[in-house]
Amino acid sequence: MYPVVPPVAGTVGAIKELPLTYKGSLPPDSEKEQLRMIAPCNTFAFRIIFTLVVSVMLTITGIIGNGFITAIYVAEWARGKRLPTSDYIMLMLSFFRLLLQIWMMLENIFSLLFHSIYMQATLYRVFKVITMYLNYGNLWLGAWLNVFYCVRIANFTHPLFLKIKRKITVLMPCLIQLSLLASFSFSLIFSKDIFNGYVDISTPFFKTNVGNLIIVYNVSVFMVLMLFILAATLLIVSLRRHTSHMKNSATGSRDPSMEAHVGAIKATSYFLILYIFNAIALFFSMANTFEVYSFGSISCKFIMAAYPACHSVQLILSNAGLRRAWKRFQHQVHLCGEKQAQ
Repeated sequence: MYPVVPPVAGTVGAIKELPLTYKGSLPPDSEKEQLRMIAPCNTFAFRIIFTLVVSVMLTITGIIGNGFITAIYVAEWARGKRLPTSDYIMLMLSFFRLLLQIWMMLENIFSLLFHSIYMQATLYRVFKVITMYLNYGNLWLGAWLNVFYCVRIANFTHPLFLKIKRKITVLMPCLIQLSLLASFSFSLIFSKDIFNGYVDISTPFFKTNVGNLIIVYNVSVFMVLMLFILAATLLIVSLRRHTSHMKNSATGSRDPSMEAHVGAIKATSYFLILYIFNAIALFFSMANTFEVYSFGSISCKFIMAAYPACHSVQLILSNAGLRRAWKRFQHQVHLCGEKQAQ
């Protein structure tokens, strides 16, 4: 027989009050657990939305800028005018960037919103091969534009430099065709399964793909990066030396020629910074180093989208012909807006 325990005074009242105490809410521990589960979901959704919004803004800027440059030079070519070598390089560069921005926007949408479909083997390889080809072509064409300006503008007396200076106009179309062919060849490497996995605790980066990646990067990207840095450095050194000479012999406080040289130095420096950051971001993108929604992955997407967009704006602002054409375009858009408003 078990002893009968008498009811404690106030127990019934306390039991009746318990439902009132937690009515319409969860116990504190359960509520905290739910908040912990909701917080990562909110952060996850915010990263997707933020990445898409910024990527769309940069892509629209790049499409407008590069589309405008492409349209201007295509219109001149369609009128039967022979494009100078510099304009031909800018036409090819802006066209590749236009395709790159559209394709990268499509890839961002698939990778962020339809990740399971995007990671299917065949589709993933198609995206990777086309993305890398457009990126390689973009890097090579940007480097050739800088090399052409360096050879034509810089003033050095070395015999090799003078020989290149005489033949650069003839050599440039062949160099562009060879570099685009090489870009296509290197991009086909990404159709093979040699760059799998990303950095995590179980599969370290240095054991998965760093060997193959460094070889491909050094051959395909590092070489063109060094070519660009060399040309940009020589051009900046030559312009600074010439600017210093003009300052010493200047008679007035404002010399338009000297201001043009200073502007060219700034434009080349900005181009150099953008180019280096883009090449670094491309390396990490090639390596699949970061998880899809991590800060590093989002930063690489932003840099690779910002480089063609920002440089197209710089090209329009620094080129007198493009600047005049842009003003005419703005005037036409303004007139069309007024007609529609009436």
